[in-house]
Amino acid sequence: MMTDYKTLIAQAQALVQDVPHRTANLANLAALIYHALPDVNWAGFYFRTDGAEGGKLVLGPFQGNVACVEIPWGNGVCGTAAAGDKTLVVPDVHQFPGHIACDSASRSEIVVPIHGTAGEVIGVLDIDSPLEGRFTNEDCDELEELVRALEEAGVFSR
Repeated sequence: MMTDYKTLIAQAQALVQDVPHRTANLANLAALIYHALPDVNWAGFYFRTDGAEGGKLVLGPFQGNVACVEIPWGNGVCGTAAAGDKTLVVPDVHQFPGHIACDSASRSEIVVPIHGTAGEVIGVLDIDSPLEGRFTNEDCDELEELVRALEEAGVFSR
């Protein structure tokens, strides 16, 4: 089943329009993404905290099984995507050097960096699937577009 990303992006924009509550928006967005994408077992956000060695990513709103609370900057799929400011599509997380297994059922993952108003990476959108090779180049392009639309709407800076 193909995801209708145009509709997903429109729904996400409508969901957060004129809602000044970051946590509520992110919780609703995590639920929207989790239920809109087939074959995913986790969807949510991690946000950067400052500190030594670039800080770490701390768990934000999500849908799915319990998750890792802290991820060191530059470690695992999320930390690597954030540190490199590059979306990562990992067909088999067990083949990713330094993968942090928060849920042993996850097989593939996509992580999209989120930027603050000054263009710096402030967090990531993280989506996992129990299926190997679940995420495609289309998913990458469209989820990047979703995050950019939400950045422009100011969702992450509220």
